[in-house]
Amino acid sequence: MTEYPHAPAPQEPADRAVDERNRRLARAGVARAEKLLVKRYPIPSQQDAFDLLRRTSQKFNVKLHTLADVAVRLPAPQAGAPSWVPGRPQGAAPSLSALRTGPERLTGHGAVLKAALRHTLHVTGAGMGNVQLVENGMLRLEQHTGLNRRFTNYFAFVDDSTTACGQAAGERRQITVKDVAVSDIFDESSREAILQAGSRACHSVPLVSPGGQVMGMISTHHEETLRDLSVAQLAALRQVGAQVGRWLLWHRNTAVLSALNDLHTNATHPN
Repeated sequence: MTEYPHAPAPQEPADRAVDERNRRLARAGVARAEKLLVKRYPIPSQQDAFDLLRRTSQKFNVKLHTLADVAVRLPAPQAGAPSWVPGRPQGAAPSLSALRTGPERLTGHGAVLKAALRHTLHVTGAGMGNVQLVENGMLRLEQHTGLNRRFTNYFAFVDDSTTACGQAAGERRQITVKDVAVSDIFDESSREAILQAGSRACHSVPLVSPGGQVMGMISTHHEETLRDLSVAQLAALRQVGAQVGRWLLWHRNTAVLSALNDLHTNATHPN
C-alpha cells in the first residue's frame, strides 16, 4: 500500500465545522453587498456585482470584505446623486508616532496593522499575537504572528464575549488574562484553542476611534502566566489603541469611501 507522508491529517468533525462556519461568514458579507448592488443599480446578476466589487477593491487597494461591509452599512445614495458619499472627510493621515521606530512613513492598511502588532508585542514582551478588525458586528482576524493554524481558524471570526478580545471590545478597555487555564472569561472550546497554540496568558488592546467606536483589537499571547502589566506599559498600549483607532477611522472615511464613490459611478453608468 502506498503511503503519502505529506498528506494532511484527517480533520476532526469540530475542525470541519469551524472551517464551514468561516467560509459561511466570509461569504455572507460580500453576498449581502452583491444583492444590494443588484437591487439598486442596473447590474444584471450577483456575479456581475461581485466582479465590480473585486475590481474596485483592487483599484483602491481596499480589502474586498471591507468594501462590502461599508457598502452594506452606509445609507443609500440619493437618487441621481453623482457620488455615494458627497463631502467625505479629507486631510492627511493622523499621526502614528507611537509606532515609529525610525524615519520611515507608514503607508497602507496592511503596513499599519503589521507595525501596530509588532510594537504591541514589543511593549508586552510577547512572541505571539494577532490583530482583528470589526466587521458586520464581529471581530475578524486580519494579521497574526506565531499562532498555529488551528488557533487562527478557530478565532477567524469572534462574535461573543467568551474570549478576552470579545470582552475587551464590549467593555472598550484593555483586558489581561493572567492564566488562560483557570480564567472564567473563556468557554471550554475557546480555552482549549488558545492553550493548544502554546499560549498561557493574553492581553487585549481595543483600537478605539476618537468618538469611542471600537474599530478593532490587538491581542498578545504569552507562553507563561502573566503578572499585571505596569502603568507605563498600559499607557503605551492605550496610546497605540487610540492612534491606530483614529487611523482606521480616517482610512475608512478616505480610501474606503473613495472606492465606494468610484463603485457608485461605475455601477450607475456601466460600460
